[in-house]
Amino acid sequence: MAAAPGSAESATLRAIGRRVLPLPFLLGLVSILDRTNISYAALEMNADLGFSATVYGLGAGILFLGYFLFEVPSNLALQRFGARRWLARIAVSWGVIAAAMALVHDETVFYLLRFLLGVAEAGLFPGVVLYLTYWFPARHRARATGWFMRSVPVASILGGPLSGWLDGVFGLSGWQFLFVVQGLPAVALGVVLWRLLPGTPAEARWLTAAQRAWLSTELAADAATAAPGHRLTDALRTGRVWAFTAAYFCYAIGEYGLIFFLPQIVRRMHFTDTEVGFVGAVPFLVGAAAMVLVARSSDRTGERRWHFAGSMLVMAAGLLGAALSMSVPPVALGFLVLVGVGAFGALGTFWPAPTALLTGTAAAAGIAVVNSIGNIAGFAGPYAMGYLVDRTGGFLTGLVMLAVFAAGGAAVYLAAARPGRRA
Repeated sequence: MAAAPGSAESATLRAIGRRVLPLPFLLGLVSILDRTNISYAALEMNADLGFSATVYGLGAGILFLGYFLFEVPSNLALQRFGARRWLARIAVSWGVIAAAMALVHDETVFYLLRFLLGVAEAGLFPGVVLYLTYWFPARHRARATGWFMRSVPVASILGGPLSGWLDGVFGLSGWQFLFVVQGLPAVALGVVLWRLLPGTPAEARWLTAAQRAWLSTELAADAATAAPGHRLTDALRTGRVWAFTAAYFCYAIGEYGLIFFLPQIVRRMHFTDTEVGFVGAVPFLVGAAAMVLVARSSDRTGERRWHFAGSMLVMAAGLLGAALSMSVPPVALGFLVLVGVGAFGALGTFWPAPTALLTGTAAAAGIAVVNSIGNIAGFAGPYAMGYLVDRTGGFLTGLVMLAVFAAGGAAVYLAAARPGRRA
């Protein structure tokens, strides 16, 4: 987060980075583990419970309907009650429900608990993105947001091997024990957040008066260049909010469509369940490095449009290549690594442009609108993939579909983030 060495800017950003970023990173990491562990649980669960690919895809994706319905209210509640209390509430409630996934015994309970998990977790990611706008000026947000979003590939790196190692105990199947072990840490983290997460710069006694003054000046300058309006309706009337929403939808349909089926794709290449965890982690490991490098380049140059759009095109190329090379596993795995580079490079650079667009309640609502409606793709992507797998018996058609959406997202973002466009 550094700027000029020895400056107030550099010292302030270092202090904020040390105090503010670690807990949101851990929150994101545990969230992604709990959200996507279903992809590894499915390797045993689908067979044990007789779930088809369509049933699994619907259950994996229905989480995002709960997300969609409660995302905007959750972000507005965060602004009203404060990040510390609201993020702690989110963590505790989702941890309890994630652990309860061990009780799934039929389709109805599967769908219900996944939906409730989305309701409980609604507002987490846009809430943290909003929270970071309280602390980081717009020109430093790509790296700050990238640090938080890095939790996504890191969780995926850890989740695969961890899931492969967990065997059943206490009469539980391996997939049931997986849900319990990865759900309970969220409850503990919620307690830690309640006690330790810094609220706003005004409450930060660890900032000096000079540092607080510098930050206040920078954030005020950002607010002056944002679109006019501070209310919920101002966000809904801003055309660029809807354009960014469409771009995020295209991104998310590719991301979640792949994430929830990646273990099954790798398993189709004749790896064991334990090997699936390690092999499936490779695209996320490389993607995590790409996220850091792309976000750093974006902040250094101040360029947002092509860093995101270029990453999306890399993602599209990787998806298309994987679709066409499934019969040659080493080549297909290489293309899946390329998907990881594009997907996480894009994730680390998407949010700075939307967060610079609005202020006040409009910012809280606008960020939530983009994330909640965009994440409807988290429902559509896995469900469509499951349906296409059942209809075709393979992954080719589904991967091509995801590639088309990724390319479309690049085009929409280029238009939404065009220099000089204000509404």
